[in-house]
Amino acid sequence: MQMTRRQGTALPYSRHWSRSNSRFLVGLLCMAFCVPAAWVQAADITPTRTVTANGMTVLFLEQHFLPTVEIHALVKVGSAQDPPDKAGLANLTASLLDEGTLTRTSRQIAEQIDFVGGSLEAHATEDYTTASARVLKKDADLGFALLADMLQHPAFHKQEFERVRTQVLGEIVSDDDDPGNVAMKAFHQLIFHGHPYSWPAHGTEGTLNKITVADVQQFHAREYVPNQTILVVVGDLTQEQAATLVQTHFGLWKKGSPSIAQLKKPAPIDRKMVQLIEKDLTQSTIVLGHTGISRTNPDYYAITVMNYILGAGGFSSRLMDSIRDKQGLAYGIMSQFDSRVMPGAFFISLQTRTDVTNQAITSVLAEIKAIREAPVTDQELSEAKSFIVGSFPLRIDSSAKLANVLAR
Repeated sequence: MQMTRRQGTALPYSRHWSRSNSRFLVGLLCMAFCVPAAWVQAADITPTRTVTANGMTVLFLEQHFLPTVEIHALVKVGSAQDPPDKAGLANLTASLLDEGTLTRTSRQIAEQIDFVGGSLEAHATEDYTTASARVLKKDADLGFALLADMLQHPAFHKQEFERVRTQVLGEIVSDDDDPGNVAMKAFHQLIFHGHPYSWPAHGTEGTLNKITVADVQQFHAREYVPNQTILVVVGDLTQEQAATLVQTHFGLWKKGSPSIAQLKKPAPIDRKMVQLIEKDLTQSTIVLGHTGISRTNPDYYAITVMNYILGAGGFSSRLMDSIRDKQGLAYGIMSQFDSRVMPGAFFISLQTRTDVTNQAITSVLAEIKAIREAPVTDQELSEAKSFIVGSFPLRIDSSAKLANVLAR
């Protein structure tokens, strides 16, 4: 893994390591983390759960401390179900939901929600598509109406399709100018090689240009069905009021037969891999890691505690203490487990001066080795658990956050 520079000697792929050129290093380290189990106390949040006649799962939580209503729909389709040659289809479809329906133009949708001070959002991730509305209690009917219209009757006008696709293409170009995005994209392509998680949720320039309006229409008709949708309602309504609104606006949504195949787990990686991407910059961006865990992994909370101690705990983490404070090798460094439906990625990322890149990599590997081979201290364990438990209320301190947690 360590890279050193010798005069007149080329590194692999005939790329020279020099202080004038920064590399993005994407490393793969196949390691198993073994840490003591951690117990995290869960808040007592128990929504009522019903399934409508058309198969839609509805979760409702009555809260009256604010006169607001959050309506979140989660459709069980994301970019992982995109055809490989048309990656970005799920994201493009979601991005077009509020760009006009069969009865409302995009301007009318925007004006109606803005007039009542509400908000509408829609986007796709690797595993899900989410669409949400936030309104005051007095405007709950409008919130339900707009969200239901977006999900069930999007128009997908050609003009809006071209405009939104052009916008996404511009975002891709912008991302390719950012060292961190370039490094993460290369990292995912390495560890998820051949798996749908390897491509960006918004696709690539090549795949987006292959997507047609007909593709979006067919994708929506096939995948946006009530029997693979979870609707979460949180706010200042009674159970009866919520049930009436759900039936009024979603009751006629017809069941469908989505064609989503069960995703397979990413293939395990049994060797180290290094990729160098040369850029004429003054810093090296480093990403190293391996495939991680799914959200349903039984060790999820133990790993969360371990990761807080290693690199997710900010200035109290081992990586920040060693790499930044003691050695001065990076301004910031962090570790993360990206848990998804299937095992996501574990990675450590940092930026450092080109001339100390090897030293930074060696130091990071030493910290990983240390947490694998020896138990964490009682103080580290206690502080990590205390922070995670103490910060949980902040994840649900608004109706919007609570609805998002319940939807997932």
